[in-house]
Amino acid sequence: MSPSHPRTPRQVINFSKQKGKEIIANFDGGLITSDAGIVWIAELDKKLGITEKFGNCFQDHRHQSYVDHSVHELLAQRLYGIFLGYEDVNDHDKLRHDPALKIALESLMNLKIKR
Repeated sequence: MSPSHPRTPRQVINFSKQKGKEIIANFDGGLITSDAGIVWIAELDKKLGITEKFGNCFQDHRHQSYVDHSVHELLAQRLYGIFLGYEDVNDHDKLRHDPALKIALESLMNLKIKR
């Protein structure tokens, strides 16, 4: 039997590409996160440079040969966690596996590489 009403086209939201990979949001299931809003926050942050300007307010006294993440990246990760409602730093151990936060932070790392 055919359905009595036509199928509605699925809604797809396209984000900017990351490392040549297309980032889309759809409502078909798959990898699911309740924190998808962070992708929009990260795009806004990238355009306005808020965490980058904030990071420039700090002097990094670490020996650069041992540094994996810039002050800017560390601040962005912490602030994004707070924006998502994760107040404790120990939450970041779980958050590092969240697909939306990975996309948001990868966006910042790509920005750093391009400059």
